[in-house]
Amino acid sequence: MNKICIVYTHHKLGDLIWQLPYIKAISQHHQTNIDLVVREKTQAQNILKDLKHINQIFYNDFRKGLLYWVDVFKLIKVFKSEKYDFVYILDKVNKPAIAAKIAKIKNIIGPGFKNQKKWLTVKNFLNEEDLKLNYSERSQKLLKINSITIENKYPNLEIDVESLKKNNSDLLLDGKKIAFGVDSFEDYKMWYEEDFIKLADLLFEKKLFDYVYLICSPEKSHIAKKIIAESNKNYFIDCSNKDLQGVILAIKNSDFFLGNNSGPLNLAAALGIKSFGLIANDPVSELKYSKIIPIVPKDYVDNVWHRDRNGMKNLKPDEVFNQMIENL
Repeated sequence: MNKICIVYTHHKLGDLIWQLPYIKAISQHHQTNIDLVVREKTQAQNILKDLKHINQIFYNDFRKGLLYWVDVFKLIKVFKSEKYDFVYILDKVNKPAIAAKIAKIKNIIGPGFKNQKKWLTVKNFLNEEDLKLNYSERSQKLLKINSITIENKYPNLEIDVESLKKNNSDLLLDGKKIAFGVDSFEDYKMWYEEDFIKLADLLFEKKLFDYVYLICSPEKSHIAKKIIAESNKNYFIDCSNKDLQGVILAIKNSDFFLGNNSGPLNLAAALGIKSFGLIANDPVSELKYSKIIPIVPKDYVDNVWHRDRNGMKNLKPDEVFNQMIENL
């Protein structure tokens, strides 16, 4: 039986979640479990630990500059010690392809953009025009030209929730819970604190929740704290001090999730929670292979990027509320 490794170098949690259908498709194609090499920042060892088609998850920093070759040699060591028959690279970087070639991997497969194609042994390449495709569509085409069938293009994540409860008993509250994802890696994707407060008031009037989990990173904990301070409401639960397992538990305990276009939004949708995405400054078409329900302003134009947070003001709380009610 062939031994398979898949490499994905993007650092965002959401980007990794988008690749889950293609990781599973490769595993099903070879009828064996796979190993994965990703960045530590994705926290994949915590998030993907319950996916049965993944054996081992290795971390690599994929750094540039003087540390470039340090990470290449780390990859070479993994590839040689594990003796893979196939290495799949799901993005355009050269580093894992170089490492696989030096490690004498027989089958090295990747999109083959620019110089990467020199290091790939399987010569089924994407075209340079395919750089215009989003990350999901690139992976779909890469698998198609290598005769790999994708049964389901929607990310799906299995988590053993019981194992998360031990260290997060404070999140196990009675009553109806919902979750707000209030931060994002990119500030221009973030809705304003006062708007989350107004929306919560509208939802509370309809008795749609007893508590709201505020999901955000420790680095942006000031957002959750500002919402709690300015709202003067005791139904907000600050989750900014929670690790990823706590965040997952909060999301799984929620009736629905509403948030900025970010990792937690993608995580919620993959976990099977009804998920509403606040989209004003980036293309909603990026979500077409997701179960996320987009909420957009009245004058929204798709496939246009606006990297100014002020654009999020076009999402009015009452309009967001109405769009949510239509889908609940």
